[in-house]
Amino acid sequence: MSADSATPARWRLVEIWGDTADLGHLAWSIVIGIAVSLTGYLVASRVLMSTVGTPELARAYAMLAGLGGCVVSGLICAKLFTPKREVVEGAAADPRWREEVLAELAGEQGDLGSVDDLPPAVVREMKELEIHDLFASYKPRARRTEGAAP
Repeated sequence: MSADSATPARWRLVEIWGDTADLGHLAWSIVIGIAVSLTGYLVASRVLMSTVGTPELARAYAMLAGLGGCVVSGLICAKLFTPKREVVEGAAADPRWREEVLAELAGEQGDLGSVDDLPPAVVREMKELEIHDLFASYKPRARRTEGAAP
């Protein structure tokens, strides 16, 4: 098996809610979620119709069982489909990648500002996360268009 075949093809990945997911695993997760939660709802509905006095109350409790099925299906999918991402902590990360992320962040927000302007609690937390020096030493690259005439 080659190194390229060990990683999923780029077209199989999709970004959802700020995270990357495999389309196959996503499809199976949806199927599992529907099957488990709907089964929980239907079984609870059948059992509760004969034991609870009013049909409205039986449906309400059955919906709670369906929601419980959603939680159970989430646990099943979390066990079946483990995360594919690699988390790199400390100095092992590529510094160019960090510079690209900071440049992108600065582009979205306009300017990152100065670390000196932050409250002491934020500075303390940044130091605990070991990102203070990264933000303190960030100098945006000079834009090519700055020297050009309008």
